[in-house]
Amino acid sequence: MTALGGAPTPTTTTALAEVSARRKPRRRSGVFLLKRLGFYLVAAWSAITLNFVIPRLMPGDPSAAIIDQLERVSGQALAPEALVSIRGLFGNPDQNLLEQYGGYLAQLARFDLGVSISNFPVPVADLVGAGLPWTLLLVGTTTVISFVLGTMLGVAVGWRAGSRFDSIMTPFITFVSSVPYFWIALLALWLFGFVFGWFPLSGGYDPNLPISLEPAFLLSVMQYGALPALTIVFSAFGGWMLGMRNMTVTTVREDYVLLAQAKGLSPARVRWRYAARNAMLPQFTGFAMALGGVVGGALLTEIVFSYPGIGYLLFSALQKRDYPVMQGVFLLVTLTVLLANLIADSLYVWLDPRVREES
Repeated sequence: MTALGGAPTPTTTTALAEVSARRKPRRRSGVFLLKRLGFYLVAAWSAITLNFVIPRLMPGDPSAAIIDQLERVSGQALAPEALVSIRGLFGNPDQNLLEQYGGYLAQLARFDLGVSISNFPVPVADLVGAGLPWTLLLVGTTTVISFVLGTMLGVAVGWRAGSRFDSIMTPFITFVSSVPYFWIALLALWLFGFVFGWFPLSGGYDPNLPISLEPAFLLSVMQYGALPALTIVFSAFGGWMLGMRNMTVTTVREDYVLLAQAKGLSPARVRWRYAARNAMLPQFTGFAMALGGVVGGALLTEIVFSYPGIGYLLFSALQKRDYPVMQGVFLLVTLTVLLANLIADSLYVWLDPRVREES
């Protein structure tokens, strides 16, 4: 509504001010996210460049050394396309550094991570692609379960800090968290796998069954993955619980929580809508970083149980000095952690209005 002649009325001015006030947080959020996106793009470029530079800091000609090693292992000369792939990743002495860098970026754009030395001539991308689903299934699932379980238990314990429940749970979880994971995994493997025979001792599925979506194969996957999953959850949920418990103890003393209680809101609503939501912010950052680390796999878990994931692939590559595989896994893990942190920053803007104000 405007007055005759186009002059804004007081009502129009108020409405425009309200619309402007609603748009400002959105604008701040957009600016903040653009800044974070720019930062993570620079970080991703730095990781890719480091992946290019580090092999070239090795003494001598890395590509020639790798080619010699491959030809000794296979007993024959490499195919021309394998030579091109290796020199694109580790340096062609006939090209200057800038040309090598351009070739390296062109290879990455084609998702070409070179060929494996220990599994020649299998491409590294195929090995990573074969191990990634197993790691995502095991570590991704257990990370979410341990986070949810630990967070909910932490709220319950922190809300009743000083109670008998708190005095029993907190020391017990502190003790469990201090025990090295590989010790728990070995103990569980010996007790439930060897003594009782409830679970298989190693592997990700029954090797006598073909990989498929048939019920028999899926059942074997669950059977082989149960013990590694249980040990990860048992070892990991204590850290989430202790962190959430401490944050909840601090949050329940805040004025807005006391005000909500004074208004007569139900205890469950005050606990989860006011105390837990605010206490969860640092927890959420840790969860995002844990999700980013999922792709790297639970290295010790996959080694102890010989689970066919990315962690076990990296362990095998380290043993056999398979540099292309190590380089491919490093790049994948780094870029995944950066992506997970970018998603966490985006969700943080929605969860915490103070982030918008600070931006």
